[in-house]
Parts: sequence; C-alpha cells; structure tokens
Amino acid sequence: MAQFFNRSANNIARITMVMVVVLAGVAFYVYTQVARSSYLTGQFLEKQQPVQFSHKHHVGDDGIDCRYCHATVETTATASIPPTQTCMNCHSQLWSDSPYLEPVRASFRENKPIEWERVHDLPEYVYFNHSIHVNKGVGCSTCHGQIDQMPAVYQENTLQMEWCIACHRAPENKIRPKSEITNMNWQDGDLTTDERLKLKLDYKIRSREMLTSCSTCHR
Repeated sequence: MAQFFNRSANNIARITMVMVVVLAGVAFYVYTQVARSSYLTGQFLEKQQPVQFSHKHHVGDDGIDCRYCHATVETTATASIPPTQTCMNCHSQLWSDSPYLEPVRASFRENKPIEWERVHDLPEYVYFNHSIHVNKGVGCSTCHGQIDQMPAVYQENTLQMEWCIACHRAPENKIRPKSEITNMNWQDGDLTTDERLKLKLDYKIRSREMLTSCSTCHR
C-alpha cells in the first residue's frame, strides 16, 4: 500500500507539538506577569484626591500619629476616614484662609463629607479586619509602606491573595511589638527569630492551618 503521508509529516508533527508546548508556556508566563502588573493591581499608582493631602508633610514632617486621623484602626474592622472636624482641629488656626483648603472648609460648613478616592480597595468577597492585624503586631508600614515618605498615597503592595497568604503562612516574619505599630522606620530585621517567635506566642497568633483556611478571609 502506498504511503499516505509524506515522510516529512513526522517531523512537522513533532515540531508542532513542541511549538504548542512552548507557546502555552509563554502564554502562561505572560498571563502571570500581566495579572501582577500595576495595570491590574493598581500598585504604585497615585490617585487624584479632592484635596491633595500629603502624608509626608503631616506624618513625616509634623509627626502626627496614624491613629489621630484613623482613630478606629485598633478597635474596628475599618481604619476609618477622618471626619472634616479632625482636619479643622488644626486648620481652623493654621492656614485657615488658604484657598487650597477651601474644599475642607466648605465640607465643614455644609456638613458634607469630602469624597476621597479609595486607594486600598479589596474585592467585596474578601473580609479584612484592621483591628485584628494591629493587635497581633502587624505595623502600618507592613501593608501601606512608608506613608511618611508619600506626598500622595499610593498602593504599596499588590493586595493579591498570594501576597496575603505569604504573610499568613509565616506571620512571625512580619510582626513587631505593639508599641512600634506606627513606627514608619521599623525594619523586619529589628528582631531576632527567637524574639519574633516569642511575640507570636504572646499575641496568641493562630496556627498556619487556620490562618490559611479559606474561611478566614472569605466569609
């Protein structure tokens, strides 16, 4: 019986299969990079605000504690956006006639909150509680970066699940004494491994299995 396919068909088939595997690998790599890109995660992207509030000035230069504005960060799930009254505590005396701060004064006069653009915005299906993290020794800069160096706040981390899980698998690598929670200059290497493990025990941090359970964050 005559040969139906040309002898070169075998080589073509082999090359095709190799190309399919290579292209699939390249496509998967491109997908992982795009999924982690700032375009999709919002990482490092500054957002325009109704008033260009500078954390660098207020936190870095003036030394205002995070909790002065984000007053509920230790007690509730949300850190809270400060009411305009908090701004006016200072700005009724300082720069009280500045045109730049007129939106703040208007908000106070009209009793209408300023509509800030949210920077760190988790999906609706994710449950995150600020107070539990703060009270377990996770500092502000661990998630938000060095706010005291940001004239305009941007998202320091991707906020993707793999980033959260990395910390939940080994929380002792990120915790610090509660007295240092708002210390923007704190470094992860400021404690020894033994000191970290002791803090984990003192703070009664749950097991790795429980921290990485789906129901911990998805409720």
